[in-house]
Amino acid sequence: MTTPATAANGVRDALAAQTIELPSWAFGNSGTRFKVFNQAGVPRDPYEKIADVAQVHAYTGAAPRVSLHIPWDLVDDYDALATHARDLGVSIGAINSNLFQDDDYMLGSLTHPDAKVRAKAVKHHLDCIDVMRATGSTDLKLWLPDGTNYPGQDDIRARQDRLADGLAEIYAALDDNHRLLLEYKFFEPYFYTMDIPDWGTSLVHCLALGERATVVLDTGHHAPNTNIEFIVAQLIRLGRLGAFDFNSRFYADDDLMVGAADPFQLFRIMNEIVGADALRAESGVNFMLDQCHNIEPKIQAQIRSVMNVQEATAKALLVDREALKAAQTNGDVLGANGLLMDAYNTDVRPLLAQVREEQGLAADPIAAYRASGYGEKIIAERVGGTQAGWGA
Repeated sequence: MTTPATAANGVRDALAAQTIELPSWAFGNSGTRFKVFNQAGVPRDPYEKIADVAQVHAYTGAAPRVSLHIPWDLVDDYDALATHARDLGVSIGAINSNLFQDDDYMLGSLTHPDAKVRAKAVKHHLDCIDVMRATGSTDLKLWLPDGTNYPGQDDIRARQDRLADGLAEIYAALDDNHRLLLEYKFFEPYFYTMDIPDWGTSLVHCLALGERATVVLDTGHHAPNTNIEFIVAQLIRLGRLGAFDFNSRFYADDDLMVGAADPFQLFRIMNEIVGADALRAESGVNFMLDQCHNIEPKIQAQIRSVMNVQEATAKALLVDREALKAAQTNGDVLGANGLLMDAYNTDVRPLLAQVREEQGLAADPIAAYRASGYGEKIIAERVGGTQAGWGA
């Protein structure tokens, strides 16, 4: 029989074990299509980015991995970069390819009508796989920015055939311990068709490729009012939810801090994760952030984002699953909804503070980071050179 004390211990253990992967690009300068804002102390190379990632992990205890973006994070020696990460207490996570900043890709990359351009796009992914081998990464993450702007511009079906061929070539190059994580986005940078506009299209390609091809769900990549938790439940059911890219949106792909716009949505998503027992690392679901901090301090914004995911997770862990199942079985609509709302309305900040203190961390990560002086230190030290940012 599960006692309240045992249940509370289980919640604390689950929260203490939760990990969230950070994006290297979130620590560089970013902005909108109108302006990229520069901030003092921004990293100038991947080594400094990883140093900042380590700060987030040091104060949250929950961010031990960093995603790299190629070619933004190109270095001469990836063994040295991976060693640098390990020395700072973190490791290299997913390797992200880039198909959206080369002039050759104006009409597409893996779906381009020209076979030479398609071959170039495939070669880029083979290079990314080499980076995976050098850093110990096991995930290749691919977001395809390809699409068309006008009816008749290209053959929609032919583009899918080209895409399938390119993905098959990339998938065949993976090592046995590697995965392909395939992302989708319903619009932008193209506006008539996107070649992978939704989770169904991503799933179709993943099913054709094999078991080590899974779908990436970016929470900002959906039409307004999409029921994202339904997609989560379905992909978990099929064993094809490979990763999240957590962020937050008001209008489109805003890339704001996760939970900023709709914390209840984040809770609903994590409720499906917890209900399916997919919070465990063994589930294969990688929880990652994908955000651009245009006006807020980079490191503090990442700490806050990690805390927001932790709070949503804690609330989901507090749902009384046995009582919820009974209410659902008995058709108790209001009772079932009430159980979810009771968990969501619980203030879990004291619980999370306790979990951190049990790990030897400060109860308030933001306050502890601000008091550390690290922000002032990097502003003083990182003078000269070229700051990292979009395209750098």
